[in-house]
Amino acid sequence: MEKIKVAINGYGNLGRAVELAVTGSEDMELVAIFTRRDPADLETASGLAVAQSEMAKWVGNIDVCINCGGSATDLRHQSPEAATLFNVVDTFDTHAAIPQHFAVVDQVARENDRLALISTGWDPGLFSLNRLLGESILPQGETYTFWGPGLSQGHSDALRRIDGVASAVQYTIPNEDALESIHAGEQLELSTRDKHRRECWVVLEDGADGEAIREQIVTMPNYFAEYDTTVNFISQKEFDRDHTGMPHGGTVIRQGQTSDGTSQVMSFKLALDSNPEFTGSVACATARAVARMAAEGARGAITLFDVPPVKFSPEAPEALRKRLL
Repeated sequence: MEKIKVAINGYGNLGRAVELAVTGSEDMELVAIFTRRDPADLETASGLAVAQSEMAKWVGNIDVCINCGGSATDLRHQSPEAATLFNVVDTFDTHAAIPQHFAVVDQVARENDRLALISTGWDPGLFSLNRLLGESILPQGETYTFWGPGLSQGHSDALRRIDGVASAVQYTIPNEDALESIHAGEQLELSTRDKHRRECWVVLEDGADGEAIREQIVTMPNYFAEYDTTVNFISQKEFDRDHTGMPHGGTVIRQGQTSDGTSQVMSFKLALDSNPEFTGSVACATARAVARMAAEGARGAITLFDVPPVKFSPEAPEALRKRLL
C-alpha cells in the first residue's frame, strides 16, 4: 500500500512532536517540514526542512499538511494559506473563535478543492467528541470539563507573544473538590472561574515593565480574563530548572438521569507526560483520516465530529471489527 505523504508546517514543540508521530507510523511518510526560519539553520530529526516560501513547489507531492503554528496568531493565517495548496490539519484551540476560523478555512478549502480539518487535538478534539457523546446518550444532565493540572501550550504561547516576555508557561489548575463531588454524582452550578485557576510563570526581558505585563495577562480575553490568574515573575535560571516539562491532562464528565432517581455518570480522562507529544499523535491520526477522506472526494472544512472513527486507524475495517468490536 502506498504511504500517506505528510508535510509539517512550523517546527516548534508541536512540529517536533508531529515529526515523532509521523515517522513512527508505518503507513505514513514525512516528506517536508516547512519553516519560516532559514532551513540551513534548522536542526530537525529527519533533515527535511524547507523554506515556507517554497511550499507551492510541493503541490501534488503531499497528501496532507499538518499546520503546527500557535492559535494566538499563526493558525488564523497559516491554515487558510496552506489550504490553497494542500489538504490540511490544524490544532486551532481558541474555543470562542472556532466558528469564525472554520468559516474562513471552509471557504478557502472549497475554492481550492481541498479538505481541511481544524481544531484537532484533545481539547478541542477528543474532549469535544466526549462532550457530544455524553449529551447525545444522556440528554437530561450536565457536562463538566476540567483541565489540568498541567501546562497549556496555547496559553503559554499567548504569554510568549507579549512584548517584554522572554520565556513563559501557564499551568491550568482544576478545582479538585468540585471534581470529586461531580464524580460522586452531585450536581453543581459552576462558573468558568469556579472550575479552574491559572498560574503563569514569566521571565521578563531586560527593562520590561512587569506590572504592565501582569495587567495585560490577567485581562487577556479568551485566555485569562475569565479566570483567577496568578502571574509569577522568575529568573531564566529558575525557569529552565523548574518549568521545561510539558505535562497536562483533564477530565470530561457527563452526569445525567435516564429515569427518576436513576443517575448515570460518563467520564473520559487524560493524564499526559507530554502535552505536545500527545497532541502530535492526535494530529497524526487525524492526518491519516483527512488523507483518506480527501481521496474519497470530501472537500471544505470539517472537525473531528465529521470523521468516521475507522478513518483514524491504519488497520482495515474488517480487522478492527474482529479485534476491537
